[in-house]
Amino acid sequence: MNVDPAKLSLSNFLGGESDDPLQPPPSFTNWMQLGAWAVELYEPELLSTADARTTINYAGKPRQVINLCSYNYLGLANHPDVLAAAHEALRTHGMGACGSPMLSGMTDLHRELERRVAQFLNREDAMLFNSGFGGALGTISGLLRKSDVAILDNRSHLSLRDGAILSRCRTEKFEHNDPASLDVALSRQKGRRQLVVVEGIYSMDGDFGNLQEVLDVADSHGASIFIDEAHSMLGCGEHGRGAAEHFGVEDRFPLVYGTFSKAFGALGGFVAGSKETLQYLRFYAHPYVYSCALPPVVIAAILKALELGTSQPELRAKLWENADYFHTQLQKLGLDTGYVLPAYEDTVHWLEKEASLPANVDPTDSRLADPEERLRMARVF
Repeated sequence: MNVDPAKLSLSNFLGGESDDPLQPPPSFTNWMQLGAWAVELYEPELLSTADARTTINYAGKPRQVINLCSYNYLGLANHPDVLAAAHEALRTHGMGACGSPMLSGMTDLHRELERRVAQFLNREDAMLFNSGFGGALGTISGLLRKSDVAILDNRSHLSLRDGAILSRCRTEKFEHNDPASLDVALSRQKGRRQLVVVEGIYSMDGDFGNLQEVLDVADSHGASIFIDEAHSMLGCGEHGRGAAEHFGVEDRFPLVYGTFSKAFGALGGFVAGSKETLQYLRFYAHPYVYSCALPPVVIAAILKALELGTSQPELRAKLWENADYFHTQLQKLGLDTGYVLPAYEDTVHWLEKEASLPANVDPTDSRLADPEERLRMARVF
């Protein structure tokens, strides 16, 4: 490979280089070998719980670290009450659901969580998915058809983009949080059913969605709008209902999507809206129809996490207090934090670029300083 490996990215290895589609491109394997020092930063092996302080396997030895890339925003993943609820469900309902929700996977616990989520979000109904990614993909692909148009913010999560692709509808992008760009994109696709897809908090940059202005533009074109509140649910809003509540626009979103893998501290996803829409989705969202339901033990834990997250606003207050403090300290270190809200997702984080780098790698190495790269951090609980 004659090109500097630091100048390459995953997009450089999408083309097939051999006659066998089951074999990776040799150039990719070579790239991995040349960048072994960086590859080691991915998939760290945790030896304990996903708390703020945890232990990882580093070079074959336990190493205590501060965890800045966890989704466990409110610290509910290992809350004693959550664990107790999970233990009780394990005793009464066993390990797995052992079936699709449409067949034998639905339990009384699943129904109770559907009711509780719908009540929490002031919606008629809710449905559950066993994956946050799969749920977003299934919702978008289940709603859109070939003649429709999905118009996505260019910082939208890949699950939303893949959902649009799977539906085989037309896709458009608009510049991040830019209502003028959205207006242009909608104007290009007049005469078709249009769905504008936004997020409450964008996982790539950690900023709020420009919801009010985007909604106004969508309304002016008669376009429908869909919001993914994965990173904002339980984390913001007076009652924890996300960014739409925070900006006072909840009633303008017919459907709201969220995940249980972030502030709830578990896994899975959900969508809430009208009974008629969700009844349709239960048959057309393939990840729902053709996947095993969430294990009852997980459902019970989520029920308790929802109870704690909605009855203890001090958890959310502490989250923001910690986030504000962390943001201030990063600025004092001279780091460009870009946006006010430090709600960054997983991958390479500060400790990985300093405390956890191999001993022979300089943290100031230019290979770590691409202006398009981000040090993405989760909010600290």
